[in-house]
Amino acid sequence: MKTPKKGKSLPPKLIISLGKFVWTTMWQIMMSQIAPRSKSGEYIRPSSQFRNFIKTGEDSPYQPAAGRYTLYVGLGCPWAHRTLVTRTLKGLEDAIAVSIVAPSATTGGWVFNNPEEGCQTLAELYTLAQPGYTGRSTVPVLWDKQTKTIVNNESADIIVMLNSEFNEFALNPSLNLYPEELKEKIDWWNDKIYTNVNNGVYRCGFAQTQEAYNKACDELFTTLDEIDAALANSPYLCGDNVTLADVRLFTTLFRFDIVYYGLFKCNRRRIQDYENLGAYLCDLYQLKGVASTCDLDSIKQDYYGNLFPLNPGGIIPSGPDMAYLSKTSDRPTSVK
Repeated sequence: MKTPKKGKSLPPKLIISLGKFVWTTMWQIMMSQIAPRSKSGEYIRPSSQFRNFIKTGEDSPYQPAAGRYTLYVGLGCPWAHRTLVTRTLKGLEDAIAVSIVAPSATTGGWVFNNPEEGCQTLAELYTLAQPGYTGRSTVPVLWDKQTKTIVNNESADIIVMLNSEFNEFALNPSLNLYPEELKEKIDWWNDKIYTNVNNGVYRCGFAQTQEAYNKACDELFTTLDEIDAALANSPYLCGDNVTLADVRLFTTLFRFDIVYYGLFKCNRRRIQDYENLGAYLCDLYQLKGVASTCDLDSIKQDYYGNLFPLNPGGIIPSGPDMAYLSKTSDRPTSVK
């Protein structure tokens, strides 16, 4: 009886080279779809396409009203999360409905648990609002149930509207997150934080060259250091009261240690390790109603489970422990 010949195997070096070539090529193709890049490999976030405003006045097609509008949000998305935080702080839960969409790992888009406006997916809702639409279908979406269209899909615009245009329906109408006397300072922080922190973590995670990553990472942590220093003498970014600048920063800080630190390679330092930023995050988290807008499990599932190019195994980490957010912060009493 003849002994079966052993099959020849490819040399390990060739296997590694072939695997690296195939994976790198596929990674570049997939990244080009989810993260448009510059020639230098830097992530470029596309602009929002729907930029109408709700306001009073005879010439406005979108008038403030209770029950007329719906916010479509994904619980893992930081841009959508800031609209939920503003809605809660203003006390608009009874005036503006919220509908939650979830990311599909197979189709790469947002889907409804149950059909909305006759649509199964958010992409279909965008097409309903604008027939022939071929752009990105992102959250948040501020939807007008009366005209069956998208009013706005830019979170920065939506939170301004929620702050100022629905006061007659708000439980906290006196809370002004964007006061006239602080607008210049709020806008200054917003511009810096958007570029280097809110979008900065994505510029790190979606960078497609080492040089692009290094630049984004340096700018991210330089800005975090600057914010940490500013908070040594102030309870909030713009003084003694919370503003939209804090809201916009909060949703990124909340996700930082959970996903950006590891998955997006922002691992020079955790937020909880900063002298002031960690305690500041606790203070914001403990504002009335804010904790109820934070869904740790959805955030981990959305990022680790659905960003296949960054986590091809799809394994969801068990940590980190975020229980510290519920503890009384140790910020100096001088900035309470």
